[in-house]
Amino acid sequence: MAGIAGFNCPCFRPLSSSLSYSSIRFPAPQLRLPRRLSTFPRIYALTSNDIKVGLNIEVDGNPWKVIEFLHVKPGKGAAFVRTTLRNYVTGNQVEKTFRAGSKIEAADISKETKQYTYKDGAQYVFMDLTTYEESRLNAVDVGDKDKWLKEGMDCNLLFWNGKVIDFELPITVKLKVTEVDPGLKGDTAQGGSKPATVETGAVVSVPLFVNAGDTILIDTRTGQYMSRA
Repeated sequence: MAGIAGFNCPCFRPLSSSLSYSSIRFPAPQLRLPRRLSTFPRIYALTSNDIKVGLNIEVDGNPWKVIEFLHVKPGKGAAFVRTTLRNYVTGNQVEKTFRAGSKIEAADISKETKQYTYKDGAQYVFMDLTTYEESRLNAVDVGDKDKWLKEGMDCNLLFWNGKVIDFELPITVKLKVTEVDPGLKGDTAQGGSKPATVETGAVVSVPLFVNAGDTILIDTRTGQYMSRA
C-alpha cells in the first residue's frame, strides 16, 4: 500500500513553510437574526380615563352604553369617574363609579345595516337585503324611536353575542306632513311656528308656511324640523 509520501496529485499542494497560521486572519462571521414582524395588531387596554359618552363597555357580563360621565378630582382621596350607564339588554339606567385609571372592558358590539320592513304585532322586523334574513326587535326595545321609523328605512342594528340589542336611526329622515293648520300668505321661516303631524304619527314644530302634503327633513337626534325636502 502506498503511503502519503507517495501520493502525488496536482490538486494537492502543501502549505508553504514560510506561511504560518498566525499570519492568516479570517474575519469573524456576524450572525444577523431576521427581524420578527408582529402578526397581530397591537391592542390597547381601556381604562376609566377613556370613558366618554357613547362608549360601549361590559360590566358584570352585560353590555352598557355610557350616557353621561364626569371626572372628579377631590381635594382628598383618589380621583374617580362618575358615570350614568344604560343597559342595552334591559334598558335600565344606573349610576356607577370607577376609580381613575382602573381597567374597563369594551363590549364587543357590532353594527349591521338592515332595512326596516314592517311591524308584526309588538315586534319590528328588519331585513338584510343581501341574505333576506330577518331580525326582530320588541316594541319595548324600540321605545320612542318608532316615531321616526318608516318602512323601507335603512337602520344600523347593534349585535352583541349574536343577539340584536339596539338599533340606530339615520341622523335625518324625510317624512310627509299629514295634518297641520294651513299656512297664511306671506308667512316666512322667521314668522313663527305651529305643530304638524307627520306620517309616522310624530308631532313636530314647523314654520308657518309648511302645509299638509309637504315633505320635511327632521333631525332624529333632536326631533327638530330642518327644512322642506
